[in-house]
Amino acid sequence: MHRQVFTHESWAERRSDSYTRLAFLGDSVLGLAVTSHLYPRLEAERFGAGRLTKIRAQSVSGPACRGVAERLGVPAQLRAAAPEGDAQAQLVETERVLASVTEAIIGACYLHAGYEVTADAVVEAFQPEIAEALEHPVDFKSALQERLARRGEVVEYGVVNELGPPHERIFEVVATVDGAPVGRGEGRSKKAAEQEAARVALDALHPVEDPEGAPS
Repeated sequence: MHRQVFTHESWAERRSDSYTRLAFLGDSVLGLAVTSHLYPRLEAERFGAGRLTKIRAQSVSGPACRGVAERLGVPAQLRAAAPEGDAQAQLVETERVLASVTEAIIGACYLHAGYEVTADAVVEAFQPEIAEALEHPVDFKSALQERLARRGEVVEYGVVNELGPPHERIFEVVATVDGAPVGRGEGRSKKAAEQEAARVALDALHPVEDPEGAPS
C-alpha cells in the first residue's frame, strides 16, 4: 500500500495501482475528521452551518493539504517513487498532486488503523491549518467583489474545464471582469475553484494585501 500511496497514475500500468482511489477515500475521512473536531468546540450561536462550512473548507483546502504534505516530507517520497528520468517527476511540486497524496495517506491509514486513530492523527497534522482558518477566515470571492465594486466593476465566474472521472472531478474556473480573465483556479468543487480563481485575481491586483472575508 505504501507504493500505491506514492504512485501517480501516469507512473502506473494500471490506474488502480495509483493513489487515486485511496485519495477518494481519504478526502471523505479528512472532511469528517475535521468536522467532528470543530463541531463540539464552536458555539452554535456564533458558528452556524455556513460559517462552519467555510472554516472546514479552508482547513482542508488544496493549499492546506500542500502545507501538511510538505511538513510530512511527501515531496521527497514522491521524488523517490517517480520513475528514473521520467519528466512527470515535476508533478511532485504541484499543489493538486501533493493534496491528493495527502488524502491518499489518510485513506491508507483509515484502512490500516480505523477511523478513530486516523481522525486523531488528521486533527494533529492539520492543527496549524485549522487554527489559521479559525483566526483568519478568508473569503476571497467576497474580498474580490468588494474591491471591484469600488471601481464599479463586477466579477463573473465560469467553468472552462472538468478533469478526471466523475468521482474525482477537478473543476477549472476562470474569473472575468468585463469579459477579460483576471484569475484562474482549480478545485474539487466549483465553489472551491471559484475561491482559488478569486485568490489569484486578488494577488494580481494587490499582492501584498491579505483579504479577510466576512464571518458568515
